[in-house]
Amino acid sequence: MERELALELVRVTELAALASSPWMGRGDKNSADGAATEAMRSMFDSVSIRGTVVIGEGEMDEAPMLYIGEQVGSMQGPEVDVAVDPLEGTEIVAKGLNNALAVLAVAPKGQLLHAPDMYMEKLAVGPALAGKLSLRDSIRTTIEKAALALAKPIPDLTVMILDRPRHADTIAELREAGVRIKFLSDGDVAGAMAPSFAETGIDLYVGSGGAPEGVLAAAALKCLGGEIQGRLMPENEEQHQRCLSMGITDPRKILYVDDMVGTGDVIFAATGVTPGEFLGGVRYLPDQRAETHSMVMRAKTRTIRYVKSLHYLPNKPLLRK
Repeated sequence: MERELALELVRVTELAALASSPWMGRGDKNSADGAATEAMRSMFDSVSIRGTVVIGEGEMDEAPMLYIGEQVGSMQGPEVDVAVDPLEGTEIVAKGLNNALAVLAVAPKGQLLHAPDMYMEKLAVGPALAGKLSLRDSIRTTIEKAALALAKPIPDLTVMILDRPRHADTIAELREAGVRIKFLSDGDVAGAMAPSFAETGIDLYVGSGGAPEGVLAAAALKCLGGEIQGRLMPENEEQHQRCLSMGITDPRKILYVDDMVGTGDVIFAATGVTPGEFLGGVRYLPDQRAETHSMVMRAKTRTIRYVKSLHYLPNKPLLRK
């Protein structure tokens, strides 16, 4: 993949963020998600790729745009897999909370895991803990190993987890271990990325979340030098068969970064919709301008670029209704 593609992809996430941000705090997550999806789909038309959506808004009969299998891009340029979440954190935007993102990842064709839409158990860490922990261990053992590797007392560790009833037992174990807990209302990709940024103060991300979001997080962590381990959680025979139909012969196998995003190059782009741990949100300024804060990363070079853009909104025809 050409490095020039990275900045083209930022334009895609920027427009999705700009399209969804007017819905912030309005209690309408579906309209926010629809606006982001429509904008992202439209902007892809100008990107020089022959892309196939492998992680998107759902199957063709469930999603009118950016469905799994949809072709995106100008149909000129490299043939690539595309994973998207036009609005990661629809509830966040609806409620006016933090950490909503527009995200996407692109990799050479056949490289991204076609993750089924089900829960995945996850353990995500930054570069300092990459390769030093295992999803097979109990949460207590994981905490002890992390403290030793980071040379920190256990009470100084901070663990992030989605605030969900299904995590009650894990939360109780974390409290018994004595670590700090930072709860996340939504935003599974942002949560998994957080330990890779020292300024967040997060050491580990644990718990279960969406499998497609796990693949997007793996793309980001491959660029950041962090690590995510995941294990699918099929809840019934139908979900088990779905894993098999998507080429996952052992649904309970632990999946590592290379299992989810391959061993080749990956480009990951994200734009903040609302302020978060490592990206600012969309800000509206005088004179019909808006500011966006984005990041774009490439696994091949491990370069992280932050892009702050000022947009003159009347010149954004794709945002007009």
